Amino acid sequence: MSGEETVQHNGATGGQDGPRTMVELDRDESLALLASVPYGRVVFTQNALPAIRPVNHLVDNGRVVIRTRLSAKLGQAAQEATVVAYQADQLDPQQRTGWSVVVTGFARTLTDPAEVARLSAALRPWADMTMDTVVVIEPQLVTGYRLVAPDGDR
Repeated sequence: MSGEETVQHNGATGGQDGPRTMVELDRDESLALLASVPYGRVVFTQNALPAIRPVNHLVDNGRVVIRTRLSAKLGQAAQEATVVAYQADQLDPQQRTGWSVVVTGFARTLTDPAEVARLSAALRPWADMTMDTVVVIEPQLVTGYRLVAPDGDR
């Protein structure tokens, strides 16, 4: 190389040039947005370090519901009612707008047979493996932000 640095663009340079505004969302709007998308990322502790897994979810009575395997690290963590975070978003890289929601709370394995059957029927796993455990995340903290364009940039 000639000593010049090459900068690679990630393709997210489209849209209008004006800066975007971050708008904080309330709990109800954040949970409604979370319920509007089918997947997100669960963050839990594995070997004393953060681990992140993409999973599909649903929101039921204010709780985030996911399915996993009892033998998986997440399934094992949920048996101990551990603290996790769950994040989902919907972003438009061309317009540089969208939203992001993070729910933090206790994950626990659901044990009520009727509830397990109801939620298992409603939430079909995307992964081609047996998901024998329903995990619910009881939100303690819910934060959401919307990235909006200035009025003239739409």
